[in-house]
Amino acid sequence: MSDRVERLTNLVANLLATRRPLTLDEIVDLVPGYPSGKASYRRQFERDKDALRGIGVPIVIEPVDHLGPEVGYRIRPEDYYLPELDLTAEERAALHVAVTAVHLEGGEGREALWKLGGLAGEGAPALATIPSLPELEPLFDAYRRRAVAGFSYRGGRRRLEPYGIVFRRGHWYVVGHDLDRDEPRAFRVDRLTDVEVGEAGTFERPPQLVPTELVRAQPWSFGDEEAIEALLLVDRTQAAVVAEQLGDETVKERRDDGSVLFGVAVTNRSAFLSFVLGLLDHAEVLGPPALREEMVEWLEAVAGGSP
Repeated sequence: MSDRVERLTNLVANLLATRRPLTLDEIVDLVPGYPSGKASYRRQFERDKDALRGIGVPIVIEPVDHLGPEVGYRIRPEDYYLPELDLTAEERAALHVAVTAVHLEGGEGREALWKLGGLAGEGAPALATIPSLPELEPLFDAYRRRAVAGFSYRGGRRRLEPYGIVFRRGHWYVVGHDLDRDEPRAFRVDRLTDVEVGEAGTFERPPQLVPTELVRAQPWSFGDEEAIEALLLVDRTQAAVVAEQLGDETVKERRDDGSVLFGVAVTNRSAFLSFVLGLLDHAEVLGPPALREEMVEWLEAVAGGSP
């Protein structure tokens, strides 16, 4: 492993330092560690190139000259290095407040601030701590390399093309295309185990995708129960408030008396029934029948003093 790291480090250094594209033969002469035999060192170089591109190193292929078909490789410094940010003292102070107010477990926020120009101004008292989980590292690796992530979830194996990893409502979520369900899904990272990362570059993320849109804010959307459409009738006094929370796309009917019928996708029935219970007598579950019956049982238990 140490030999491979040394070879990759030397490869990056040489591709950054050159002012012209290097042919494969020149690379093998400059970078120690490649096997003898053209077929062998070509295969090894292709693996190295894929590994570096998988972690975001922008290796480009360019003609060696304009007179022949031979190509070479290099890394343009302007593509590789972070440009000078020229942060003002006020901007560095704002970053200092942000880094100290929200702490990422295991993070190196202060070290990053020094690299951006040092600590400016006063820090802030810690307002929140974002948890770090061992599953995050392989999931971020799968996201970065566009590789399928396999993991154990609720007693079974699942495969996901990760489109993003987001932090919402105190939890980390990995979102993407669930290959086993053939639909977009979000999974809470702390409920995953045995994460495995597949081959790099096996899928493309949809253009213009916003990963946070796949992690819906409503708690009844966080669950792995069979999806149902709940029919919820809300009277005129609360209809506008509920419409703002659920979104206009959930409105199925606006009635003459001002009440509104909503159709809500639910994968966590308990969370949805808790939401309805909070509306008191301003809302009624009309369907499906099994969900309405469960709501009635909840209300009878509350009225009877049952826990």
